[in-house]
Amino acid sequence: MCNSACILFGEVHLSRDEVMGKKVIEVGAVNVNGSLRASIEALQPLSYLGVDISEGPGVDEKCDINDLIEHYGKESFDVVVSAEVMEHVRNWRSAVSNMKNILKPNGVLILTTRSKSFPYHGYPFDFWRYEVEDMLVIFSDFLIEALEKDPLSPGVFVKARKPAVFCEQNLERYSLFSIVRDRPCRELQPWDILLFKTKRLVRSLLSKTLPAQVKAKVKRMMCRAKGA
Repeated sequence: MCNSACILFGEVHLSRDEVMGKKVIEVGAVNVNGSLRASIEALQPLSYLGVDISEGPGVDEKCDINDLIEHYGKESFDVVVSAEVMEHVRNWRSAVSNMKNILKPNGVLILTTRSKSFPYHGYPFDFWRYEVEDMLVIFSDFLIEALEKDPLSPGVFVKARKPAVFCEQNLERYSLFSIVRDRPCRELQPWDILLFKTKRLVRSLLSKTLPAQVKAKVKRMMCRAKGA
């Protein structure tokens, strides 16, 4: 799922030399409302494989992002593309590690994802928000060649190259902002997710049943409580 800025980022920062005759994998490839696939295929890769956890437009094979190494092996692709996926992956560290490790040395990764202030959007769920500062840490073991904020909505884009000698960064102690807990945290527990779902359900029910004046008053009270 890409907006026009996401597609433009890929078009600008992926050269023909980096793609032509090379093996490309897109992780989270189902095309909901935009994809980099056509732009990359125009650069004549040797192969283009779209994988996702479910079938749909743009998906060639079903594979979970956390199973990439198991399915395809280490150092199997020259280019890895992940567009608007990482906010939806609960185990983001494993996902990042899998994408890094299926890349060949000197291979390129293009990743886009959402930042704070972007609203909840569950496909099927929504967990994390990433900032420029997070990408500097997460890809400190790669060579970051481009790192930008999405000019259209809260988000971040990164192009990073795997070094010839790769020593993977340990991210176990790194905290990332979670939309579920509304603060940075290392992990999400099942009860965190259950509580978040319950709150959303209650808010949805109240919004359908409460008079407009009452809803406005409740909203003001919540804003004051949050600012306290």
